[in-house]
Amino acid sequence: MRLFALTFSFVLSASAATHNFDVVVYGGTAGGVIAAVSAAREGLKTALLEPTAHIGGMVTGGLGYTDYGKKEVIGGYAYELYYRVGQYYGMSGFGNEVAWLHEPHVAEDVLRQMMTSAGVTLVEHSRLQEKNGVTKQGPRITAIKIENGDSYTATIFIDSSYEGDLMVESGVTWTYGRESSEQYGESLAGVRDKTPFHQFLVDVPAKGADGKLLPEINVATPLTPGSADKAVQAYNFRMCFSAAADRIPFAKPDTYDPARYALLARLIEARTKSEGHIPALGTLMKIDRLPNGTTDINNNGAFSTDYIGGSWDYPKATYATRDEIWRKHKDYQAGLFYFLANDPGVPAAVRAEMNTWGLCAAEFTDTDHWPRQLYIREDRRMVGEYVMVQQDLQTNLTKPDPIGMGSYNSDSHNVERIVDANGFVRNEGDMQVAVKPYQIPYRVMLPKRVEMQNLLVPVAFSASHVAYSSVRMEPQYMILGQAAGVAAKLAIEARISVQTIDTAALTARLRKQGAIMEYVPNAQATALAAARTAK
Repeated sequence: MRLFALTFSFVLSASAATHNFDVVVYGGTAGGVIAAVSAAREGLKTALLEPTAHIGGMVTGGLGYTDYGKKEVIGGYAYELYYRVGQYYGMSGFGNEVAWLHEPHVAEDVLRQMMTSAGVTLVEHSRLQEKNGVTKQGPRITAIKIENGDSYTATIFIDSSYEGDLMVESGVTWTYGRESSEQYGESLAGVRDKTPFHQFLVDVPAKGADGKLLPEINVATPLTPGSADKAVQAYNFRMCFSAAADRIPFAKPDTYDPARYALLARLIEARTKSEGHIPALGTLMKIDRLPNGTTDINNNGAFSTDYIGGSWDYPKATYATRDEIWRKHKDYQAGLFYFLANDPGVPAAVRAEMNTWGLCAAEFTDTDHWPRQLYIREDRRMVGEYVMVQQDLQTNLTKPDPIGMGSYNSDSHNVERIVDANGFVRNEGDMQVAVKPYQIPYRVMLPKRVEMQNLLVPVAFSASHVAYSSVRMEPQYMILGQAAGVAAKLAIEARISVQTIDTAALTARLRKQGAIMEYVPNAQATALAAARTAK
């Protein structure tokens, strides 16, 4: 299997062109697709610019086991996606019209159908020019330029990229990493103290027989709990495995070094002694079954598919450095799978179970069956008109300008792997804390008014690390995307800034489109009715 590195190839146009739209959406994540569909359904001439040849971000990039939290809070066009997926799978024959679990290619096909029917102009291979890609006049973007030299003008721009590239290039205030607990009065903020999940629950010495620190451990001493830092929670690729006869065996990467996974071998050995049996593969990675014998593979446990520490440089990385970070994540995970399937230090039972799986032959056929999208769980975050914080998930649950709801746990993956005071390995940064269903305010998409007045940011939105860890789920990105499209319509109609639209009118229009503003257990009739009658 050829190793896949995310690269882009562009040829400058013989003569650069300017393209004019009402709305330009940058970034074909699922949130971006829904933002474009929403704007187009409002009658706006809409373009979606996607840097690659595929749309959907993580929804089509391996995350097929939807992080829905409370299903009753998901409505509108996000719900419509899962309803359409349900139609594809014939779910009504099983007494259910909605499919929350899906294969990657199915979700991409459905999203493309939604865009086509809405009349969105999709422009693939359209990455923002890395420098001087944004033209402004005062607090407004007038045009953006992509790498082939073409320019796109619009009245309203929407940045729906995971990285927030358009947001950053436009001069909007942003941040990354973890705030201190004092900054917003958040008990979950900053460096974490002892945490029980995805943790070394048995003692594994951090040093090898040679007295040197084992690979994949941070040499730095962690800061005091509650302290701010610029570390970033771990990324990974969400893998689509298959047990079918045509599965693709786990190949040995060119960079493979079994010593890199010595800590995992020691962990398996220590767990076997502690638990009295060899750990099952499902305790070393999360194996969620999807339709047609496929899976969504995610991180699980102390040493798994998360490349802990590998994401720290991503928020300030150039395009070229991002490509290198993607490659390093691929090398780490591909090596992990090969190690589990082949290394003699891995118990035979684990190796045998691992070899019942392989890469899915029907998915990601243009990238050697490896996911095209790195799971960028958190990157740069806007500091806008309103910063959503921990209290907005737990106590301040209602808002004067709601556009939808969230309900997933505060969920941050580990940030670093450290050595404790006794010389044993521990993970730091995990956060899995329950929330109550909460309203998401329109203001989280708004830059500060003095900075930018015709930009909406529904993915790299304005939130603390703690709040972002809950709202960052793909259904919520789509909920925000739908609101961004409707808000663009209201701003264009009234010829005003995105900060001054009538938010009551926005909420009302979203309700008519099936958006959910109040949590009602076991009730989703409004969303289902809207999905059945969607344009």
